[in-house]
Amino acid sequence: MGVALAADFQELLDTLPEDWTDIVCDLRIADEDLYVDAAVLMAQVNAQPYSRAEWHWRINVAHSFGHAAAAETVKGTLALLDEQGIEGELIVRQVEQGRAEVVQMWGRPESVRREFRARRSL
Repeated sequence: MGVALAADFQELLDTLPEDWTDIVCDLRIADEDLYVDAAVLMAQVNAQPYSRAEWHWRINVAHSFGHAAAAETVKGTLALLDEQGIEGELIVRQVEQGRAEVVQMWGRPESVRREFRARRSL
């Protein structure tokens, strides 16, 4: 048995820069007979299935904001695949970093604005 998917994902997260905002990963399972079992679990992170491709799902992962699954949730879902003995391979297709979400600051006190800028390094 190879490296567990959850451990592989954690290693991937550990290599990312501090200001990463989102990543796109692709997942391929080793045994296609387990596709339906894996698909039920992958639905938890809104994984997008590929059609007619050697990779099975695209997973959008968010660090602290955005329209993607939280990294902790993705790791937990991959751990469920590991528990069921579903082996696979995970690769990173894209990493975005240094972006900040748009937040309406009108009417907020200056202390909130300063804190937001400090946390987002703006």
